[in-house]
Amino acid sequence: MRNLLGRSFLIVLALLAIAMPSLGQQGIPTTESILGRAVGSDFYLASYDESLRYFQALDAASDKLELIKIGQTSLGLDWYIAIISSPENLANLDHYREIAMRLAHPEGLTDAEARQLAVEGKAIAHVDGGLHSTEVAGHQHTPLLAYTLLTGDDDPEIQAILDNVITMLWFSLNPDGQNMISEWYNSNLGTPFEMSRTPELYQKYIGHDNNRDGYMINQIESRVVTRVVRDWEPQLLYNHHQTSPFPTRIWIPPFAEPIAPHVHPLMWRTVNLMGMSMAQALEERGQPGAMHMGTGFDDWYPGFLDHAHSFHNVASFLTETAGVGYATPRFYSVREFPSPRNQLRPESLYASPWQGGWWRLRDAVEYCHTASMSVLDFAAKYKYDVLYNRYQAGRDVIDQFTQDPPYAYFIPQDQRDPVAAVEMLRRLAFNGIEVHQLTKEATHEGITYPAGTWVIPMDQPFANFTLQLFDVQEYPEILGAGGEIDTPYDVSGWTLPYQMDVRVIEAATPLTDAVRGTMQKLEGGEVAWDADPGEGAEFDSVPGIGFDSNPLAAAIVPPTGSASGSGSALIVDAAQNNSFRAIQKAWASGGTVQYRPGTAGADGEPGTSGKYVISGVGADAIQTMVSDLALQAERGSASGTRISRPRVALYRPWGGNIDEGWTRWLLEIYGFEPVTIRNFDVAAGDLDSRFDVIIFADYGANTILNGNQKGSVPPRYAGGIGRMGVRHLEDFVSGGGTLVCINNSSMFAVEQFNLPVENAIEGVSRSDYFLGGAILEMIVDPSHPVMTGMPERAKVVVGRGPVFTTKEGFEGTVLAKYAEHGSPLLSGFLRGEEYLQGYASALDVELGEGHVILLGARPQWRAQPFGNFRILFNAALFHGDVAANAAGSPDFWTPPEPKEEDEDEEQSSEQNRRRPGLGGPGGMGPGGAH
Repeated sequence: MRNLLGRSFLIVLALLAIAMPSLGQQGIPTTESILGRAVGSDFYLASYDESLRYFQALDAASDKLELIKIGQTSLGLDWYIAIISSPENLANLDHYREIAMRLAHPEGLTDAEARQLAVEGKAIAHVDGGLHSTEVAGHQHTPLLAYTLLTGDDDPEIQAILDNVITMLWFSLNPDGQNMISEWYNSNLGTPFEMSRTPELYQKYIGHDNNRDGYMINQIESRVVTRVVRDWEPQLLYNHHQTSPFPTRIWIPPFAEPIAPHVHPLMWRTVNLMGMSMAQALEERGQPGAMHMGTGFDDWYPGFLDHAHSFHNVASFLTETAGVGYATPRFYSVREFPSPRNQLRPESLYASPWQGGWWRLRDAVEYCHTASMSVLDFAAKYKYDVLYNRYQAGRDVIDQFTQDPPYAYFIPQDQRDPVAAVEMLRRLAFNGIEVHQLTKEATHEGITYPAGTWVIPMDQPFANFTLQLFDVQEYPEILGAGGEIDTPYDVSGWTLPYQMDVRVIEAATPLTDAVRGTMQKLEGGEVAWDADPGEGAEFDSVPGIGFDSNPLAAAIVPPTGSASGSGSALIVDAAQNNSFRAIQKAWASGGTVQYRPGTAGADGEPGTSGKYVISGVGADAIQTMVSDLALQAERGSASGTRISRPRVALYRPWGGNIDEGWTRWLLEIYGFEPVTIRNFDVAAGDLDSRFDVIIFADYGANTILNGNQKGSVPPRYAGGIGRMGVRHLEDFVSGGGTLVCINNSSMFAVEQFNLPVENAIEGVSRSDYFLGGAILEMIVDPSHPVMTGMPERAKVVVGRGPVFTTKEGFEGTVLAKYAEHGSPLLSGFLRGEEYLQGYASALDVELGEGHVILLGARPQWRAQPFGNFRILFNAALFHGDVAANAAGSPDFWTPPEPKEEDEDEEQSSEQNRRRPGLGGPGGMGPGGAH
């Protein structure tokens, strides 16, 4: 009987062991016990749902971790982060957040008070699993990091971290994408397509560009991150990536040159120190192959998610761990290494070269784990310095702009598009910038500003953020290893007032007491106006963006909409982006839209813009449009060429395309309803029965024609539109359709349709011509419907695209061109302006009964250039009778003749390349007063 009972007891224990999750150290569950696999295992990728399940188990098991819901993702997932610290710190979390906020906003704080707060407070460190979901090591290492922190009772280093640091662990910075990648990998595991690319981007719209939305915060995820960072004000922000240049195993700070000029130097010093500390930690743990970012990844563009917070005095940085094929291990031989890395020679910034061998996801996870632990160890050891330096940086910035210009920026309400100014200011406010408004008329530097003018005083701790966005970029000339000037890693120019076509006036002298006395800080309450500001307190500039959730942003509203004149029709100006939302609303209500053309120019000069006319929706509906959309419009009679609501298609290749995603997002936000078409839709033909306008975003010709190589992806995702698709597209255009080609897709149409157009920079070497992304001035003909609403001298985002000239047999219209002399560069970097001078930048090419619109620019680039959006919107409406009757200004453009550049002009050209921008006297900033 005793033997039977003993055996029964053992059986019960065994069953309990199977049924109950096993616990690790100190009762903390391991990932194996919850998920069935250890994170980082070969051939296993934990999804966000699985990671959340594990963190929920940690939350239930430990008093050192607290899960906080921070919002939802683009696809509606509940989004959580984990806060990890000692139980005592978690019990006083609000208090430590208040200290962090007070040090980040040092107004009225003395040095002595700040020192006391630095002693009392705790360092707050943001550590995340990365945005780019195919870079899997980042989000796979976070469960291991949490487990380490929660089971380190006997480790003095971990105890110091728990006592002195509050870790904000974003165990996934892109939950939607982590689920997508995990599902894709698992579905192909054990097949020839185990490591194939996904058929879609790993975010609803923009994929990899979720790390380019740091200041515009257009996407939901960008806004959630920004809101949480501003609510907590961490002193350190560490963002994981996984694209270390082969064969290095991890790339760590310091960054390559150039770095952004408007970051407090303490932030760079802190980041560099953490990079060196990280390298030492890796060496201590026998993890070779760490290299400092001496080349390659610069920190110039402020739109990177981590870097956007550098201008808020947060020590923000990223690392790049070596990639792996998702979770599939790979063996590397030294024979595969490029020269000189195949020599395995220790270097100053690469002291322990990796010597090859197997590289597994677990290896990458452990490198990420060491790097994250080193950051937390740094925060614990230098807690006082980290906190006090946050205060000192903010204090110094306030002092700087108290003593030196720019002292402030004035943004008048009277703009070509008043809502564009609101869009710009709301983004700044969401990012923590104080925006004020004049309650009565005020004069500064001889300019009188009416009540309602917005003012950004620069004596505030985050002022560098405003300066970095408003300043004209002058990319420095840095010689690379080959003796040539280094080119930017990302874009070189982004001056926000230029992109958004907003007039901004810089104050070159301190604001007087009289001016300050008329300023009221916008904080979500009511402003005491001398002049009635009108309605619109709940104005939502672009539905779906969600700035109304932030009271500082919601307090910024445009002037009340108005419609002068009389008549049953509403006449709207394409210069105002909300006019296109009004057009879409009118069609949705059964109304009529007409196009009233402008006047063509004479003697080679541009013409004037046309207008859109809305009728048939009733007086109340028109008034609602004017009020809700803050339109500055006219009333009149219905006249012009009728436009039927276009059936718009947007081509999306398999594998996704970032520019297509931005285009789709922008069209949807403004009320268009683009239909996604794939290769099979084009190959099916009969396009004219389904669509009026087809849009190709910025794709290479090979992407469209051939797509993914056969055998590299599952068969249904292989190939492009093929020759048959080209024939159907040409039939579509010839039969009266409109094909809109943005940037590089233009050359697909030129080559495949044999259009009489050439790319003037085809074959020009990179050493002679380079334009990776900058703001240029174009001369535009607004009399053409595609350019209606644009100024004659337009500031346009251009980069890595074609420059047009025409050949014999060309029929159509030149829509925009570059000036024949001087540099078109306004902000950024341009090498070889002579290859642009006099050439065309946008064309309307007639093909049969239809049109091919070729745009050598990116008017929808990252949804930033509000001053260019109307080009895309106009093009999407360009069909039917409007397209058939379109004509620009005669003699607007003639092909340039090759010319010899004389010495004076060459010197002038060089100066233009070195010194971009249109600064004027009296401290006139971007946009100027002109």
